[in-house]
Parts: sequence; C-alpha cells; structure tokens
Amino acid sequence: MTTSQTSFYGLGIAPGLLQALDALKFTVPTPIQHKAIPIAIEGKDIIGIAQTGTGKTLAFGIPMIQQLAQKKGKGLVLAPTRELAIQINEALGSLTSTFRMKTAVIIGGESMHRQTQALRVGPRILIATPGRLLDHLEQRNTRLDDVAILVLDEADRMLDMGFAPQIDQILRLIPKDRQTMLFSATIPASIVKIAAAHMRLPVRTEIAPTGTMAEGVSQELFVVSKEKKGQLLKELLKRYTASVLLFVRTKRGAQRVTRDLRTAGHPAAEIHANRSLSQRKEALAGFKSGKYRILVATDIAARGIDVTGIELVVNYDLPDDPENYVHRIGRTGRAGREGHAITFATPDQGKDVQGIEKIIRTSIPLAQHPALPAERFSSSHQGHAPQQRHGGGQQQRRPFGGTRNFGYPRRRHR
Repeated sequence: MTTSQTSFYGLGIAPGLLQALDALKFTVPTPIQHKAIPIAIEGKDIIGIAQTGTGKTLAFGIPMIQQLAQKKGKGLVLAPTRELAIQINEALGSLTSTFRMKTAVIIGGESMHRQTQALRVGPRILIATPGRLLDHLEQRNTRLDDVAILVLDEADRMLDMGFAPQIDQILRLIPKDRQTMLFSATIPASIVKIAAAHMRLPVRTEIAPTGTMAEGVSQELFVVSKEKKGQLLKELLKRYTASVLLFVRTKRGAQRVTRDLRTAGHPAAEIHANRSLSQRKEALAGFKSGKYRILVATDIAARGIDVTGIELVVNYDLPDDPENYVHRIGRTGRAGREGHAITFATPDQGKDVQGIEKIIRTSIPLAQHPALPAERFSSSHQGHAPQQRHGGGQQQRRPFGGTRNFGYPRRRHR
C-alpha cells in the first residue's frame, strides 16, 4: 500500500492544510477522500458517490478551501437540510481558520437580519439550503456571479425533497466557468441529468454501489403487531444502554413515541419538521452530549447527520422509500465502527420488507423476543427472499416465528 493510501500526504494538499488535519487528528483519509481530493484539487468537476458516514464533507471541503486560498471568488455549498448545512459549516470551520476564511450559513428558521449581517462581511464560503438562499438573492443581500466553486451535497436527497426548480434557478445565476462537485449516496437519473446539463466532463468516483450498506452494521427484523411495538421497544431498551436513534414515519408518531419513552423514564428528544430550528438544534446537541439517550426522528435526520458512537438504530416504522432504509441504518457503524440496526415490521408489511431487501440485495435475519408472542407475515405478504449479494457473508433467513439470540446481537470484543 502506498503512502498516499494511508495518510493525507501525497494527495496534493497544501502544507498548511496538512498541518491543520494533523492538529485535528485526521491521519488516514477515507476511501472517498483518497479518491476525490486529488481530482478536485486539480480543478476538475467530480461526481462522488459514497454511502453516508464516509467523510464526504472533507472530500470536497479540503479542495475548496485550498483553491479559494489561491484565487478570487467564493465557494457555494448547497445542502438539503438545515442540520446538514450547520454540520458542514462546523466541519469546514476547523480548516478555514488556517486561511482566515469566513463562512456563512444561510438556512431557513433563523433570523434573516442576522444572516444579512453575515453576508455583508464578505464570506468566502456560503453553505445554504436552496430556498433561503433564493430569499436572500431576491432581496439582493448576496450575489452568485463570483462563485468559483459549487458543491451539491446530498444531491439525491435535495431532489427527493423537491428542490430541483430552486437548484435550476440558482445554477442559472452562477458563472458557467466554475468547478462543480456533486456528492450523493445514490445516482438516480435526475442526478445524471444535472451532470449532463451543468458539469464539464465530470470525473465519476464511486466507493460503493447504490444500496450498499455500511460495513460492520448487523441487522435484525422483528415481525410485530402495531399494538405491540411499544412493548417490544421497551424490552429491547433493557438490553441496549448506549445511544439509540429511532426512526418513525410521521411527525405525530415522533411526538407520541417520545412522550411514551419519557413516561417510561428514558431521556428522549424528538426531531422533525414541526420542531423549530432552535428545538432541533437543542435535540441534536443534547443527543450528542448524552443529555438525551434516545433521539426520535422522522427521515429528516436519515441523511447527513454526523453523530459518532450511535450503538443502535431502530426502524420503529418502515420508511416510505425503501432506499431510506440504507440511509437510516448508516447512522450507526460510521467510519468503520460496528453498529446494529433493528427493524419492526407489521404482519401485513412483508412486501415492503421485500422492497428493502431488493435494494440491499440480501435478506434481513428474522428475530423474536421471548417476552412477546410470535408473529409472522401474512401469507399474502410473504414472497421469496432475494438472492444474497456476491462477496458478502451469508445471512440466513430464519423460519417465521423462529428465534435468533432473543433479538440481541452477539457480543463483540471492543
């Protein structure tokens, strides 16, 4: 293995940034960083495809900061959610200070006046959600005719959330003579269309194909009636004592589950679209600090939230989009760590589980908890399990109603 594969040295990074990375204890680049940084530093357009939790922020942040230190203009990073924009700013802030570059976060839910003041000092990097950026453009608080580097982060998520018209409008205001970096967990046709229309011979680097799960994440599936989900969750929480990220489908469901958890004595917080930005910030900060052991979230938190050390992800409800299953369980087992994911499915959701298994190209092992009666998928919702993907370990589907370690993963040496 060459030196450039085991450290940031040899990737074309300037000495000042290398020193900053050393100070931050960043010593070994992730695969997407190792592949993308040299390409981006050369000024080439790039499409980076990698699962969540693989270090994409530094993969575009390091080249952007280095190039802006050498030329005029500013950088613009578009992100789908407020939380991701804040996270990107935090990650870049540890490096921009080396070059005394100012950044500004332009997101909904915060004071327009405060953001206007931040724009007036001439930040070199804007990190924005599309809608709020357009609000400032309409009020002429900023302009985009000096953007030299554009990053579309979590591009597939932005399109899923309906931001395509806003992105098109923003792209029309940015000089065509720019560098564009597009990072995404998947590569749907809509992404290909953006690349063809707005990028110059982009270099595509793909770390893992769509549907690839993070390594080190074990999985279990419980078939449980809707009425018994709460009881099953309480039983499982007796075993798992560290941090838990729990996903539900609806805002109302998040409120109800959080209330039930608090009543049972579990420190829990909720994060969803009905919460104000300050409430969402407090919930996420409290989860990171340990104030809240359990964070209950809708899919707004399935992508781009970087919280290390999550022991368990619980899919209390199945996601509406089967691809979101991959993004949800990617919140655990990040950056090479081990993690576990537990999914609840009701007896009539066999076909929905099949859809997820088709995406991940493997079956999810069935489990049963001894404290609850055995359940199975109804006959009209069973079907056949998909083929095991090549190169992975064999995960055998247990007979319906069978048990697997009472719902607990095997103990690992840590």
